[in-house]
Amino acid sequence: MTGCGCFSVFNAKTAELISHHQVEINQSFPKEGWVEEDPKEIMQSVYECMERTCEKLCQLNIDVANIKAVGVTNQRETTLVWDKETGEPLYNAIVWLDLRTQSTVESLINKAPGRNKNHLKHKTGLPISTYFSAVKLRWLLDYVDEVHQAVLSKRAMFGTVDSWIIWCLTGGRNGGVHCTDVSNASRTMLFNIHTMDWDPELCRYFDVPMEILPKVKSSSEIYGWMKSSSLAGVPISGCLGDQSAALVGQMCFKEGQAKNTYGTGCFLLRNTGTKPVMSDHGLLTTVAYKLGKDEPACYALEGSVAIAGAVVRWLKDNMGIVQSSEEIEKLAAAAGTSYGCYFVPAFSGLYAPYWEPSARGIICGLTQFTNRNHLAFAALEAVCFQTREILDAMNQDSGVPLTQLQVDGGMTSNRLLMQLQADILCIPVVRPTMSETTALGAAMAAGAAEGVHVWSLSPCHLPHVTSENYEPQINPDGTTWSKYLNQVLLSMSFSKQFLKASLNN
Repeated sequence: MTGCGCFSVFNAKTAELISHHQVEINQSFPKEGWVEEDPKEIMQSVYECMERTCEKLCQLNIDVANIKAVGVTNQRETTLVWDKETGEPLYNAIVWLDLRTQSTVESLINKAPGRNKNHLKHKTGLPISTYFSAVKLRWLLDYVDEVHQAVLSKRAMFGTVDSWIIWCLTGGRNGGVHCTDVSNASRTMLFNIHTMDWDPELCRYFDVPMEILPKVKSSSEIYGWMKSSSLAGVPISGCLGDQSAALVGQMCFKEGQAKNTYGTGCFLLRNTGTKPVMSDHGLLTTVAYKLGKDEPACYALEGSVAIAGAVVRWLKDNMGIVQSSEEIEKLAAAAGTSYGCYFVPAFSGLYAPYWEPSARGIICGLTQFTNRNHLAFAALEAVCFQTREILDAMNQDSGVPLTQLQVDGGMTSNRLLMQLQADILCIPVVRPTMSETTALGAAMAAGAAEGVHVWSLSPCHLPHVTSENYEPQINPDGTTWSKYLNQVLLSMSFSKQFLKASLNN
């Protein structure tokens, strides 16, 4: 399996994508449930993408000096520790959906008053979960001697991927800037979303030394300047976690606007304005963005699904059912139905609205008639059903049902998936024709920063973005929906019974 690095260049007046380059980043799986990436490979991909894009600009007779600012967007929660004196990472990056901290999480929940997983939610907006950075950092401190020693000798630096990239690009061990933005910091469980800073009490709770943490800044300001490559001297002035960047790129600046990104996972964010809204239905409260030092922070309700596009990769890489990600649409269309087959891809437990790390995947409803086409259709349905669950929770929390869903991400090129989603949600699904909305959001934040000012974020200056609409064509079968929910509950209860049996043996 892979992630990817990408560098994209946009026209600040029209939001037109001028050029870009993308490379894959390998993910490794040292043990079951473990997911890692090589921090050096991440940086190699950044430099390669920048240089290849600059070459493409030259071929278009565009001077790279026209690039006025750089923005960074990244996988949130993915956790790194490196040595500030040598510049070397002290362990691989632990990826957001990694499950190695499950026992740590269970121990923390057992110690919490009333065994309440939402014990820290009043400060963080988050449940105690394997998903977030603090427990990954705790694992590194406990089990990687190089990290422990570096902390003792005051050489360790912690960061999510944005911090690592900005530190490297601004000079690394030779004066690199160690910072993060509020959207990434809010996903660590060490950040207080009300005071907008690292929280000493949370750091004590996880026993994390505050001196290894990056400085928290807004999502749009000059953090430093590029020190090498074809873009030396260009300011780095935008930083947003990928889902926040997609919210900005979709121009969801008004309270109540929402977007869903279909990538490895699925992430539905709804802008709740300048006040955090706490969920009663299993959603996260997160910092969406803070577009300037003196601008207010805006918050979002978020429904996070661990496995979306990853289910297609599983069908391809693990099962050999499809030869390419594009083939799944043809197979599913050939079936036109799952023929009663249901797929709950709980490969990394279940995220929103259940937050059950012990849940495991289930495929059921199989008959002698079932073939790979039906499985392909069931996999696409699973993505849509999971989105329906978090949309229903979001409508309950907000009290104002969404009337349409703006979408982006790699899976949205699958037209069958988009039509299925509209049918299952019973509302229109709106897909921008320019798919690089996450990169666009980072570019907008960078271009709007004080001292750069090449991009205006005022409503009257936002560019018009063309889109493709998918209208609901059928009324969903309530029986189908309830059957799917039953399979989700089964995936949780089966997993608990299996774990008990394993422990007894």
